[in-house]
Amino acid sequence: MDTAVYLFTGFLEAGKTKFIRETMQDPNFNDGTHRYLIISCEEGEEELSPEDFGDNVAFCHFDSEDELNPDRLLARQKRYSADVIVIEYNGMWMLDKLYSNLPEAWMVYQEIMIMDSTTASLYNQNMRQLVVDKLTSAEMVVFNRVNDKTDLTSLHKLVRGVSRKASICYEDTSGNIEFDSIQDPLPYDINAPVIRIEDDDFAIFFREVSEEFQKYKGKTVCFKGLVAKDGKLPADQFAVGRHIMTCCADDIAYLGFVAVGKTKIKLKTRDWVTVEGVVDEDVSPAYGGGVGPVIRLGRVEPAEKPKVEVATFN
Repeated sequence: MDTAVYLFTGFLEAGKTKFIRETMQDPNFNDGTHRYLIISCEEGEEELSPEDFGDNVAFCHFDSEDELNPDRLLARQKRYSADVIVIEYNGMWMLDKLYSNLPEAWMVYQEIMIMDSTTASLYNQNMRQLVVDKLTSAEMVVFNRVNDKTDLTSLHKLVRGVSRKASICYEDTSGNIEFDSIQDPLPYDINAPVIRIEDDDFAIFFREVSEEFQKYKGKTVCFKGLVAKDGKLPADQFAVGRHIMTCCADDIAYLGFVAVGKTKIKLKTRDWVTVEGVVDEDVSPAYGGGVGPVIRLGRVEPAEKPKVEVATFN
């Protein structure tokens, strides 16, 4: 049986400890029948105390991310007979380290990122890679310490620049919570007979199709992309996409779609082309033999490379 893990991320003094305390004191979460283990990975000004909770809540601390491994985590769980795990993660540690070291039976049920609204933009400017790391998999982002002067739109854009799925809420200094209601207009018309993707919008388009494929299935799209030939693909197919940067130069990766023609297509890797076709899905070697999005080509033409070759979400 899976062990439920609730993961709280964010930077030092963002308010994670306070949020966890309030969560653990909520009878809808801590029903008094389960045994909880709270794993802390950093020390801030505010600390959790056993007196804050019942006897069914235990605590442990990890000072270094190198200490995180399945054996140590399972040993802590066994010591306290815990069946629910709450992790307060260090904002300076990458999440891959944690996820790759979770015991096999531990399942992250919810991941929430807590951010101080007064310092969020500063962290985003100076520690963008760490911010993106936490936002990418967060199911909810809570901005606290909000007041009448807080620019909610900029906070909304900070999240949406990385994730369109995460719920966003704003908590003021009195503890009142308001859920985000700002609309996200796409930079292209998804209802047009042909959805034309400008060069600057490819990253957003790729993420949209990846996250909300059903909205695009059957739609005709047109965009410029870089060809990548793969010997595993049939002669009438090729990959077409762009190099996309999420947060910094270190994470630039070529991402795209399988383009499917009706006849053999004479193109070579690194050709720039404009493709137009219908979004569909199919089994492909490019997806490890699994199903993934494909573009069923109506036309493909040579194109000039864009002014900025690397696509971004900015």
